[in-house]
Amino acid sequence: MRKYIIILLILLLTGCSVVRIDTSNIDTIVDVILSKENRLYNTEGIGYHYYIPRGVTHIETDEQTEKLYCDGDFYYLFVDTVSYYYKVKQKNVDSSNAYYFREIDNNGKGYLKITKNNELYYIDFYYNYAKIEAVVTKDKLNQAVLNSSYILSTVKYNKKIVNLMLEDDYFTNKAGKYKLFENATKSNKFELKTEEETK
Repeated sequence: MRKYIIILLILLLTGCSVVRIDTSNIDTIVDVILSKENRLYNTEGIGYHYYIPRGVTHIETDEQTEKLYCDGDFYYLFVDTVSYYYKVKQKNVDSSNAYYFREIDNNGKGYLKITKNNELYYIDFYYNYAKIEAVVTKDKLNQAVLNSSYILSTVKYNKKIVNLMLEDDYFTNKAGKYKLFENATKSNKFELKTEEETK
């Protein structure tokens, strides 16, 4: 009996906390996900890594662009290591024709802009020097914002690799004078003989 009480106390004192997210409200989704310090990652790129939530699949990588797939829709993740390296500030975004617009200022500037075109919603979500673009239907809009929030909040940069990629001297070639055939006219002490000449 004593064992069970000790195990129960350990479980109560070290239990995990579960955060429920109201997925019917875009503001709540963004606030809850971006306010957490997420250290998870399961996908790596050149100079960065990030977390892809369950239900989202990595399709391919083209330089700094990642193509992701979820429930019939494609998400395009652009990771801007150059802006990260130079700490470029975000430009002002035109929100005049937006269905939904919000500036984000949690540990870095960003924005979420959703534009409606007929029955489709174009998501333009920028945060942490990374951007996700997707086109979804109304019934998938909140899920796409949730997935994008998870992905963008977990983008972490490897400073050493980014510095190596963008240093001025990293890709320069040190020129030197090469004389490939300089010794071709000089005689060698070694001679090539056939097998018959050696007998």
